[in-house]
Amino acid sequence: MENYEINQNIVDIAENSLFETFRKLDRLAEFNQKKVLDAFKKNKIGEEHFYTVTGYGHDDIGREALDNVFKDAFKTEAAIVRPHFVSGSHTIACALFGVLRYGDKLVSIAGEPYDTMQQIIGSRRDDDFDTSLMGHGILYDEVPLKDDDVDYENIEKYLTPDTKMVLIQRSRGYSLRKPLNISDIERIIKIVKNKNPKICCFVDNCYGEFVEYKEPTEVGADLIAGSLIKNPGGGIVEAGGYIAGKKEYVDKAARRLTAPGIGSEGGAMHNTTKTMLQGFFMAPSITIGALKGAILASKVFEDMGFKTFPKSNDKRTDLIQTIKLNSEIEQQAFCKMIQHNSPVESYLTPIPDTVPGYDCNLLMAGGSFIEGSTIELSADGPCRPPYAIYLQGGLSYYHVKIALKEIVEELKNLNKK
Repeated sequence: MENYEINQNIVDIAENSLFETFRKLDRLAEFNQKKVLDAFKKNKIGEEHFYTVTGYGHDDIGREALDNVFKDAFKTEAAIVRPHFVSGSHTIACALFGVLRYGDKLVSIAGEPYDTMQQIIGSRRDDDFDTSLMGHGILYDEVPLKDDDVDYENIEKYLTPDTKMVLIQRSRGYSLRKPLNISDIERIIKIVKNKNPKICCFVDNCYGEFVEYKEPTEVGADLIAGSLIKNPGGGIVEAGGYIAGKKEYVDKAARRLTAPGIGSEGGAMHNTTKTMLQGFFMAPSITIGALKGAILASKVFEDMGFKTFPKSNDKRTDLIQTIKLNSEIEQQAFCKMIQHNSPVESYLTPIPDTVPGYDCNLLMAGGSFIEGSTIELSADGPCRPPYAIYLQGGLSYYHVKIALKEIVEELKNLNKK
């Protein structure tokens, strides 16, 4: 961004150009809202499901109903939805450790996974290696990307007889590769199943729920996992995650979360069932509002001459909007205005710092009602070339729009110096 002139109304102008795009997203929100509503009606959700039990959590009809609502909305055989999952990475770890055994092979289809996944797998070889999958004797390989996309032609070469599971990471993490839409995921699964139908196709579904008309489990995925402080929590669930898919795999993941002999049959919900049900009901509309904000951000920064991924007219499959800036100074300016336009801790200014699981300083901005909630407006990125910022979330589309106007003005002032 050099010597550019910013029209003060650039955000409004960008918004006006997206009218038809936003109209299509409204239809998507209605479709997914009905899908979720039908799951509630099928399971006859009533006030009795909002109560909770204590101790071991035996015979909790609300917990069972919550699992079934997720199961039916995602068109799967089973699901486990719990506040005991501490993050999206934890749900993924439970799925991987639950299904894989010594000597089994895991193959990452979309190149190198994001940083925290590398620690779970063990491919980084750090101090936690002995507790990782590879440290437990799990074999690992990954299909390198081709031109920042999945190398579909060479997937089969990496599927050896000992391959038990493939990992399909829907979102991009801190990379500039193309996120995988449902059509991409379906194509990958067909290739894998054609090679060996017994291979478990596992999709990291974080940021992807309700962004398209189908979920990965509707196109052949055997297992999916995600976080409730992202899309499916609707912005009100305070903690937790979900795993859904074929019953045999969900059961194994549940036993990893709790213990053999307990699985999904135990675990007090700590009065979270009602909030989880309500958050899931709100999720389709909250998700689409955040998606509109991401598309608007892409259009604004395209008009300013920046590179954005995806572009404003690209097909979307997750909430993350990547904006490639020119320097760490611009990264800091961007994050400063996200923080200063947050409902919580707007008086703070984010600075680069170390974060467990990453090998460089990170900038993280966003004053959220729930710590780490990325369905709420936030931005972050590693302080290294190509100086990308990853924008996501927004409980209100108008909040995103207001923040964008402030970011534009801040970058304008920075450019004058």
